[in-house]
Order: sequence, then structure tokens, then C-alpha cells
Amino acid sequence: MFMTEKYIRTLIRLVEESDIDALEVSSWGRKIRISGKGAANSNGHSNGTVVMQAPKEATPAAAKAGTAAPPPAAEAPPEDTAGLVEIKSPMVGTFYGAPAPDADPYVSLNEKIAVGQVVCIVEAMKLMNEIESEVSGRVVKILAENAKPVEFGQVLFLVDTKG
Repeated sequence: MFMTEKYIRTLIRLVEESDIDALEVSSWGRKIRISGKGAANSNGHSNGTVVMQAPKEATPAAAKAGTAAPPPAAEAPPEDTAGLVEIKSPMVGTFYGAPAPDADPYVSLNEKIAVGQVVCIVEAMKLMNEIESEVSGRVVKILAENAKPVEFGQVLFLVDTKG
């Protein structure tokens, strides 16, 4: 079955009306995960049902050959991260460092940030989700690339809370 909007809405309704925390469905090389109100996401906020769609698992050519495409390479944080706090993506989506293409970025390197300050946007299913910092400090590394996909739990920023 193709993942139509009607099908996805049916899945959302199923999660909302049941007492399950999450549902994950795969179809035609696409995967979707729906987390209900009871499921906590990593930024500590629970704002109802969250729908996340992961990238295709394998390309059609690779599927015919019986091999899966390699997963996208995530940029590894530098090894000297002792004392730095990670700000991670709470969902799968597209990372945007600014509210609009022609606007100034939310944060830049060496900028001081405060708790609750918006540091970026992760777009998921046409919804723009503002990601807020849970720590105060200085941004020492921006690990996500603008307008590129990010995964759940992927480190977006490294923050020095002492500086």
C-alpha cells in the first residue's frame, strides 16, 4: 500500500485512539513512525502526535540487486568533546539554520545562547518545528548542514556550557 495522506491520517487516528506510545510502518521502501502523546521526545516537550518519515531504505536499483543502499554518513563530532553539551534533533526531517533563506541564522559559531532560545528549525511533514536549546552556553560547533536531512538523535550543535 502506498503511503497516502488518507492512510497516514488513519494511522495517526489509530495511535491517538489507542494506548500505544508509537507505531512504525514500512511500505514500498518508505518508513513512517508515529509517536503518540505518551511518547516523550528528546527535547522534553510532548506536543501531541508527531509524524516522522525516514528516507528510503534502499534505491529501486539496489532493491532489485538484493542489496541495500548504505545509510547516509552522519558527520561524527570531534573527539575533544569533553565538557561540551550536544543539542540533538528530536525528529527526522530537514535542518534549517534560519527562519527564511534570506534571513540571518538563529545562531552562529561562538555565539552565546540561553535556555529556551530557538537554535534551528527541523521541517517534518511540511511542519516547521522550532528546536530550542535546553542549555546556556557558547556554540562551538554546528554539525548539521542547512537544508539537509537530519535523523532522530543526530547531534546538531555542540555547546560549551562553561563559556
